Amino acid sequence: MPPELIFDQGLGDLFVVRVAGNILDDVVLGSIEYAASHLRTSLVMILGHSRCGAIEAAAARGSMGGHLPCLTEAIQPSLDEVKDKPGNLINNAAKANAKIIGQKLLSEPILAARLNTGKLSVVAAFYDLDTGVVEVIS
Repeated sequence: MPPELIFDQGLGDLFVVRVAGNILDDVVLGSIEYAASHLRTSLVMILGHSRCGAIEAAAARGSMGGHLPCLTEAIQPSLDEVKDKPGNLINNAAKANAKIIGQKLLSEPILAARLNTGKLSVVAAFYDLDTGVVEVIS
């Protein structure tokens, strides 16, 4: 689902960085830093979603080729965090993953400078594909 539709925005109103499993690497981080420092974006939302296929793949722990293991390895800490919690493993891990990525962003120097001056906020959220509801979780 395009974030512009979820949040009733027009094309170009949001700076969207999409990556399977909401993993954080140098390219994704650079894109977020660019949006915050050059475009003066005031809100970074890490939006996990229900039935996330990347998290399902990580949970399956099957043999994967190519660069897929870098995704599943990055997601694994979220699965480990929620493995003994009640409820849906995939959805719980999607929420945990969004929180973990949000916390990592708080310590990045370019973003931290804007956070400390109140010019930027970082929130984790979860989008339920069935209901269309976005829940802010941090």
